[in-house]
Amino acid sequence: MPAASTRVPQQERSRATRARLLEATVDCLVEHGWSGTTTTVVAARAGVSRGAQLHHYPTRTALVTAAVGHLTERRAAELRAEADALPADADRLDRVVDLLAAAFTGPLFVAALELWVAARTDVELRTALLPLEARIGREMHRLTVELLGVDERRPGVREAVQATLDLLRGLGVANLLSDDSTRRTALLQAWKTQLTALLAATDTAP
Repeated sequence: MPAASTRVPQQERSRATRARLLEATVDCLVEHGWSGTTTTVVAARAGVSRGAQLHHYPTRTALVTAAVGHLTERRAAELRAEADALPADADRLDRVVDLLAAAFTGPLFVAALELWVAARTDVELRTALLPLEARIGREMHRLTVELLGVDERRPGVREAVQATLDLLRGLGVANLLSDDSTRRTALLQAWKTQLTALLAATDTAP
């Protein structure tokens, strides 16, 4: 019985330790980039011993890919909750696109971009990152379909959703080095108008 009574707190401590490490990893990627995000720096930032960090994530690659994967799932859940609070009116599409656009300018996007660039020349990181990015891409596409409330089986819907995500990703990259808010706002408004028309056309298609 004592062993069973101590197991749950130990599991909770392990979960809390992993959560601190994952949060700290994203923070370090944003602040220091890939080269400055060492396991030692992350452990110190998380307030976790080096031994505990190695126990949960034995390599830097394992740590950073786990961080991006975990926090992407959490952000997707937050987006669903935010979208659920939106009214089902004529402005819903605009609001959903704004929510998605914010996801491509936040810290998690910056951290992921650091990994994409580093993976170009780091074989180990690229090997670990490719399946993760494929999964994240599929989940983001599925989430966008869900939030927009569209039927992907209709001709043109899949392409419209993917074009939306590609545009938002590109605008997120453009926003990294300078304040791109004026051009960004104009482009987003133009795309919202086009997307509304595209989706309306698919609704009336035979």
